[in-house]
Amino acid sequence: MDLKQAMRTFPDYPAKGIMFRDITTVLKNPSALNHALNQMAAQLEGLDFDIIVAPESRGFIFGAPLAARFGKGFVPARKKGKLPGPTAAKEYTLEYGTDTIEIHTDAVEAGQKVVIVDDLLATGGTAKCICDIVAELGGTVVRSVFLIELEELGGRDMLGDIGIRAVLTY
Repeated sequence: MDLKQAMRTFPDYPAKGIMFRDITTVLKNPSALNHALNQMAAQLEGLDFDIIVAPESRGFIFGAPLAARFGKGFVPARKKGKLPGPTAAKEYTLEYGTDTIEIHTDAVEAGQKVVIVDDLLATGGTAKCICDIVAELGGTVVRSVFLIELEELGGRDMLGDIGIRAVLTY
């Protein structure tokens, strides 16, 4: 199955010059969704890891089923104010402002090997925040897996050497 053909692109959304890669057509197609999950799972085969951390909201779509498939725990990385307990937080810059990612302080234990899963690697800001929080909590990011990487935005450069894998690249 060609996942790029299963996906649709919206030119000039949300601003002129941007080619928005819309995953909703993959999500509504059971064969395409299963194929995407299989391709992402293949990037984790044989890897020694303890837990998957994924940011809201589209990271949840892929992170939770992958965690279940590998018999691992799942940790949601949420926007500020969405988690009820004590959190570790990190602010990052967006194109038009800032945002904050939080993870419960007891969600990642010292020494745990962490995989980050998300739908998209663009500038790398979200994934970098998660890496920083995981390190603060004593864990180590051993790999990051994305459905899509937008290479021209340089997210890979921001993340350094954490074993980045992407199923599709644009």
